[in-house]
Amino acid sequence: MILQAPPSVDQEINPWLAAAARFDEAAELLGLDEGLRKVLRTPSLELTVNIPVQLDDGRLEVFTGYRVQHSVVRGPSKGGIRFAPDVTLDEVRALAAWMTWKCSVVNIPFGGGKGGVICDPDVLSEGELERITRRYTSEIMDIIGPDRDVPAPDVNTNPQTMAWIMDTYSMHKRQNMTAVVTGKPLALGGSRGRTEATGRGCMVVTLQALRRLGIEPSNTRVVVQGFGNVGSNAAKLMARSGFKIVCVIEYDGAVFNKHGLDVEALLKHRKETGSITGFADGEDMDKDEAMFLDCEVLLPAAHENVITSANAHRIKAPIICEGANGPTTAEADLILAEKKIFVMPDILANAGGVTVSYFEWVQDRQGFFWNEQLVNGRLDEIMVNSFNDVVGYADKHKVNNRLAAYMLAIDRVAAALKTRGIYA
Repeated sequence: MILQAPPSVDQEINPWLAAAARFDEAAELLGLDEGLRKVLRTPSLELTVNIPVQLDDGRLEVFTGYRVQHSVVRGPSKGGIRFAPDVTLDEVRALAAWMTWKCSVVNIPFGGGKGGVICDPDVLSEGELERITRRYTSEIMDIIGPDRDVPAPDVNTNPQTMAWIMDTYSMHKRQNMTAVVTGKPLALGGSRGRTEATGRGCMVVTLQALRRLGIEPSNTRVVVQGFGNVGSNAAKLMARSGFKIVCVIEYDGAVFNKHGLDVEALLKHRKETGSITGFADGEDMDKDEAMFLDCEVLLPAAHENVITSANAHRIKAPIICEGANGPTTAEADLILAEKKIFVMPDILANAGGVTVSYFEWVQDRQGFFWNEQLVNGRLDEIMVNSFNDVVGYADKHKVNNRLAAYMLAIDRVAAALKTRGIYA
């Protein structure tokens, strides 16, 4: 018998290896043909570009950017663009693959894509960011478009970034092409409800989990790790629905109140001070210990690899709602399964964002825009149906929710690929 060596720390936190491991396990349980596995495992297209930009002080700098299209089997590839100093091609590949499975889980007609530029937005002016964005757009524009690949905001990008991309693309095409990106400002064809969509989706699936487990929202303590767009909106919406947000964790600290934090007041405090720490109606605590508080729901909403084999055994929450992409490593999954923690995996839990992005794309192509009540109602319906699909699949196949979500997603994409066939 050959014993496989345990993965190194670098292997465990490599997002592409994590995505591949989950895919392989689900494909094996599905009994997927080896040839189909190779096709579905391999990104359809990867583009690396070098972006020369003149900085404000007159210096020329060259930035590296990526765009990966994992799959276009069920429709145009869809996925965000992130600006960060630690962007890697493996990370972008993994995020593109997760988008394929995410779109399939919520059954919307997109495949997965992702993009990124290696830069540090904290040290760049708005003018420099605009020049990087426009040159990056011009370098990838041959592979994007409303019917081919539709970018969206991600880490350190926002509606203004999408406006620059849309404008650059439209200028080259000599016509207004609002559907080339989603997450735009409302004035340029954005959708109502888009900003809160990912957080709303997290709340909706958490409510479904509580009902399944027989827990009342009023008896539910939530720890939110990450207080950006996803975490803050999830916390706000959960608080309005009766949840107690007992702790919020950020990169610079954590704030705790056993009776529940006033989320709106905490957001105001951060806007005024630049930090969640020092909040009058809460007490500061060690951010590295806060994830292990007694609570009913842990909502990691920041970045990848927060829950690993080194700390998963310390988590006390019986429910995890993954607001971030890839917050749990494959090795940590094994520990969480042993602890019988009810995990709502990222490709289900945070799919509210891409779902409303789909709504935005539809509205742009129709030239007819919906009110927020309609957007939220249709989002709620899709998230509830998708939750039921995943947990139903888990019950039927006697697997955990993550495996069920992957199996369901892969099964749908494989069925579409088999029906289309391979062009040769």
